[in-house]
Amino acid sequence: MSTVSRRPALTPRQLTRTGERLSFVYLERCTVHRDANAITAQDAEGTIHIPSATIGTLLLGPGTRVTHQAMSVLGETGAAVCWVGEHGVRYYASGRALSRSSALMEAQARQWANPRSRLAVARAMYRLRFPDEDPAGLTRHELLGREGRRVKDCYRAEADRTGVPWRGRRYTPGDFTSGDAVNQAITAAAQCMYGIAHAVVTSLGCSPALGFIHSGHELSFVLDVADLYKTEIGIPLAFDVAAQDEDDVGSRTRRALRDRINETSLLNRCVDDIKQLLLPETAGSTDHGGDGDRDVVTLHTDRGHQVASGINYDGPEGYGDEFW
Repeated sequence: MSTVSRRPALTPRQLTRTGERLSFVYLERCTVHRDANAITAQDAEGTIHIPSATIGTLLLGPGTRVTHQAMSVLGETGAAVCWVGEHGVRYYASGRALSRSSALMEAQARQWANPRSRLAVARAMYRLRFPDEDPAGLTRHELLGREGRRVKDCYRAEADRTGVPWRGRRYTPGDFTSGDAVNQAITAAAQCMYGIAHAVVTSLGCSPALGFIHSGHELSFVLDVADLYKTEIGIPLAFDVAAQDEDDVGSRTRRALRDRINETSLLNRCVDDIKQLLLPETAGSTDHGGDGDRDVVTLHTDRGHQVASGINYDGPEGYGDEFW
């Protein structure tokens, strides 16, 4: 096998279109290495080869070791890499984003920077969570009040369904054991959902900090996205776990949520929901990266127009020769 320095890098034209890639590949308890333009995952049972250009985001779970050569081929193909907890229920760190395009990040910044569009996205998030209500015309204060009421109703409904006594949400930051079993389960589920949302947000190249409901924190948008699935998945699952047994609630909640994530393809759903919120005009596209297969750099010019880069614009009419 040739050395890395002698192996030619792949060009954008050689890469698989983002929409044709496997959105997420999860590996755990193995060594990740490189064989030509594929990555390999080796454990006690053998070695499997995964074409690197077919990977959208590689999730590295517990017990994984990854070599420098494996990371180099993933970088060449534009794949995102996230270091996560078991089946993605924790987020620890990430490499580059999946998309070569800044379309989603720019759309997020535009929507966030304008108070009207920021409120419009907040309403759209509410509509995703509670499709039986129309939040059109609601102020931010009214949205927060409606959301609080719906969450309280969800707590009461799940308590009635499972028979678990409910005395209100009790959580002391830094003291997981301060609450009763169901509150511990709700906290564990929320923390897992934050990890999942963080992995998706970073893999798409969005800013975790520019939130539309939450603000003032480096993970504001992550909290926004995680809350989309609170009353549908997180809270019901927490009550189910607490109803089974009060022992070892935290770890049982994480395992149950891990299984639910796989059953519902929640990671892919997060991708689609984020695109629908930030770029609704392309929500039906299968290209999760937003032109992720294009390697295009443009320059800002007047009146919001963009022009090609790599050209010297100091000519008679502002257009000259290529200079790079």
